[in-house]
Amino acid sequence: MLSSTAVNGAVHYANALLHYTSYTDIIAIGMTGYKDDFEELKYEIGVYYVSKSNFGIGQKIDDFTDFSFLKESHFDAFIEKVKLLQLSPEEIEKLRERRDQEINASLVKLNNDIYQNEKGLSERDRVYLVAASIIATLGIPGKVSALEKSELKSSTETGNLDGDIILRKIVAYLNEKKLPQGKRELIVRTLQNTLTAENINKVENGESQLKRVFTKIIDELGIYYKIGLSTDFTGKLFNEMYNWLGFSQDKLNDVVLTPFYVATLLAKLARVDMDSYVWDFATGSAGLLVASMNEMLNDAKEKIKSPDKLAIKSAEIKANQLLGLEILPDVYMLAVLNMILMGDGSSNIINTDSLKEFDGNYGFGKTDEKFPANAFVLNPPYSAPGNGMVFVEKALSMMSKGYAAIIIQNSAGSGKAVEYNKRILKHSTLLASIKMPIDLFLGKSSVQTNVYVFRIGEAHKKDDTVKFIDFSVDGYTRPNRKKARVNLRDTDHAKERYAELVDLVRFGKSKLHYYTEKEYYEGAVDPENGADWNQSAPIDTKPTLEDFKKTVSDYLAWEVSNLLKNQSSEDDRLGK
Repeated sequence: MLSSTAVNGAVHYANALLHYTSYTDIIAIGMTGYKDDFEELKYEIGVYYVSKSNFGIGQKIDDFTDFSFLKESHFDAFIEKVKLLQLSPEEIEKLRERRDQEINASLVKLNNDIYQNEKGLSERDRVYLVAASIIATLGIPGKVSALEKSELKSSTETGNLDGDIILRKIVAYLNEKKLPQGKRELIVRTLQNTLTAENINKVENGESQLKRVFTKIIDELGIYYKIGLSTDFTGKLFNEMYNWLGFSQDKLNDVVLTPFYVATLLAKLARVDMDSYVWDFATGSAGLLVASMNEMLNDAKEKIKSPDKLAIKSAEIKANQLLGLEILPDVYMLAVLNMILMGDGSSNIINTDSLKEFDGNYGFGKTDEKFPANAFVLNPPYSAPGNGMVFVEKALSMMSKGYAAIIIQNSAGSGKAVEYNKRILKHSTLLASIKMPIDLFLGKSSVQTNVYVFRIGEAHKKDDTVKFIDFSVDGYTRPNRKKARVNLRDTDHAKERYAELVDLVRFGKSKLHYYTEKEYYEGAVDPENGADWNQSAPIDTKPTLEDFKKTVSDYLAWEVSNLLKNQSSEDDRLGK
């Protein structure tokens, strides 16, 4: 059997190439040799495929007894074997969970290191340095080389400071990605002040603070974002940074990352497909837009079989079919970075006030055109008017058709947003009200949330059916993250339950399987009420024949028990 050391070594160095170069697909070959009892040389060969697409995990290609598979005459057949390799959904999910744990640990370590050991950097500086370092080291194969740590010389020469070098690499990357000019200029302008500041470029003991911080970021995080992860990577970064950013406690609790599986749920409930135009009026780190973009791209892959046409559609989705609004500059930069990492759907992430300044137009490029939104996803700041329903009213009033799915504090549906709700139902229909698990936002508040689903463009009538679903048991177990190695475990068919929930909202009770009519109830809301959006299945208090039989049986059992006890006591008294 081939030595595991040889294989592990080959796969390890392949991952290093993914990390430190622009290569994305690598063949790793491990070989071991030994002499047998008869002093004859024996050897074995292991050949593995390591790439971004398989998350850097080595996949065995085949068994080979020599290197003739590399000959030109055999190479095409070898590559065909490589193309047939793919991870199963179960393997990908396990890998995602493991990498998520590793990412969380690395982010905590990085943030603590910078916070404790790198003085003079503001909270915003730290966010911008992470964004700048990641963008500068992404690279574009054959066009823009990824910035290496060795290229930062900590020079004091004007124009060649470490910050100047990083900034030039960012400009080259953004230019090659063909982002709208206004977007490129905004990103560069946002990062420039931090990167070119005098103190951070000052050289002490032969090294600038900027190079030191850059090195820490790349060493801790590079292995994750450079091998390609379909996860809300910077969303995790965003959430971790808010553990120590200088906001008040109220503000801290008001900015909460939507778990990736909930973001995907909202995208599915909003019926996002490859032809959707999706917007989010409180984008945060863009987790909901990342989930929507993934749904759109997956739908395109299923429906379009021409590679050329698929490439054109994918580019169209990323450039023109997503729009996000975020008012906080540092959070905005994380949203831009997140979308760049996930394939660059950042073109229309806009740093503006969605309630006061946004007019419904594209933010870059086609700025004189309305964004034709037909899908809306949202996790608003709950401190906003109506617990955040003000965002829903604004967005839905600017749409003529489509669907919306929002997750919000459930008091918004029971009295805290009455006037907003009444106005919303004048042009949109409430399709479903879903009670979510109380511990959904583990580590943040334990506030009860609901998901509300709307069909846009048609006023809600008092006789319209609304599906009320108690989804408080969703199949996931969420231990206290300070004590548990894994913070999210699928302990009762969670993935199937989430799929069932989407089907219940779309098709009704015929899709009940894991849930029953105790959790699923079809009722109605009064469009003029605004506080009756959170309902549950009515409890039938009328006794049945079985109830009567059970009551009589329980009573007789109690009587017999008492008689036996009394008899026993009488016997004891008489000394029997």
